[in-house]
Amino acid sequence: MDAILEMRGIRKTFPGVVALDHVNLRVRSGEIHAIVGENGAGKSTLMKVLSGVYPHGSYSGDIEFQGRLREFSDIRDSEELGIIIIHQELALVPLLSIAENIFLGNEMASKGVIDWDKAYAKTRELLRKVGLNESPDTLITNLGVGKQQLVEIAKALSKNVKLLILDEPTASLNESDSDALLKLMLELQDQGIASIIISHKLNEISQVADSITVLRDGNTVYTYDCRMATISEERIIEQMVGRQMDSRYPPRTPQIGETIFEVRDWRVFHPEHSEREVVKGVNLHARKGEIIGIAGLMGSGRTELAMSIFGRSYGKRISGKVFKNGVEIDTGNVSKAIKHGIAYVTEDRKGLGLVLEEDIKTNISMANLAGIATRQVIDKAREHKVADGFRKQLKIRCSGVLQKVLHLSGGNQQKVVIAKWLFSNPDILILDEPSRGIDVGAKYEIYSIISALAAEGKCIIMISSEMPELLGMCDRIYVMNEGSFAAEFNAADASQEKIMHAIVNHGE
Repeated sequence: MDAILEMRGIRKTFPGVVALDHVNLRVRSGEIHAIVGENGAGKSTLMKVLSGVYPHGSYSGDIEFQGRLREFSDIRDSEELGIIIIHQELALVPLLSIAENIFLGNEMASKGVIDWDKAYAKTRELLRKVGLNESPDTLITNLGVGKQQLVEIAKALSKNVKLLILDEPTASLNESDSDALLKLMLELQDQGIASIIISHKLNEISQVADSITVLRDGNTVYTYDCRMATISEERIIEQMVGRQMDSRYPPRTPQIGETIFEVRDWRVFHPEHSEREVVKGVNLHARKGEIIGIAGLMGSGRTELAMSIFGRSYGKRISGKVFKNGVEIDTGNVSKAIKHGIAYVTEDRKGLGLVLEEDIKTNISMANLAGIATRQVIDKAREHKVADGFRKQLKIRCSGVLQKVLHLSGGNQQKVVIAKWLFSNPDILILDEPSRGIDVGAKYEIYSIISALAAEGKCIIMISSEMPELLGMCDRIYVMNEGSFAAEFNAADASQEKIMHAIVNHGE
């Protein structure tokens, strides 16, 4: 089959870092081509070169699209030819409607006047193609993440897309939304549209991909033709990380002690809709050296529970009691929660966990400035030493602790967030989706850090939408649904089927 795209010898560098080193990629017309690799392997960088985010001249190598060499100076150049990229962080304007977002910058206008009848009719047509039954005047802010992804694809279709690039499209989606998106990719393929999908979810890739290219350390390792043979996940993982991984989770012998943290009758109301109770009388306890999991579907109240416990950083009309070592404690604000040894690693590392424009050392020290200060003056040398110690301990891949976290891969950004809270020396560490959007190799490293912290006697509360992760890491699992705990399982008794059964039958 003819290639719609060939990238040859692509090399891209940043100060002190070779991001891509003579990478080759060939995408056949009408195929779904997956690109996999660890965080920092160069996947997103390669797509930014292709789409013109990194313009011609800022890299070396050739891009051939539809049989002709191309030199894109910006993203508009690539979009004019039908190369459309949908980034992991969606680029929609929340307070504009679906129709306004779809045609933003590409308005259906005559003599400077927008033809809204035409725009709405075209929007309805595009929404039908992606299986979305929303009104064109619906505001983006009123849509869930899964539907926003479909709006992004509808926007791509409005630009006469020939090659659709999806960067981690299902990272923030629940299982049903993910399945719908994968089904849509297959439908677009039937219409002759080629796709490139970047994803860490190898089970999803195996459902849709015709070819899989593996990148490692900025190099092309191998391209598999899935039409010729079935490729096992283990084989792909070995190529991604450059070594065999006998287990997805580190071996661990739990040493569980007495209860050191307890939450009783915890109730939280929505910050804007004061009549809506989002956490409904939850009781939770965690023991020294124990990893407990909180399972549940998106919207079940898990994050709201975690944030409200951590200094009441979410919600209104919060009631209930928090105990540490049997003594009631005041966690009325974030500072008080930190002083009592509670830390919270947010699921939104870029929005809430990090200051992206600051360097690694500044991000690591910000939760415990007293730990690097003398008489309220920051000791820069001590700050650097502390940050460098965490860099080595957590194996943060970077050019040095002066590097901005903006330029780190997702897995390494996650390690910086964890380092920040480890420096506050917590006894209770709440981890909200700790491995979201990071690859299997980085996941294993994060899991190893969590296991080591539990071995030190910390108690870990781990929220995750990935049930295999909870089953592989946790000693005990709470199941949350509609703001309440629906069930509690010891690890030995838990299974995906039991967890889902508890969710589905809760409240009946």
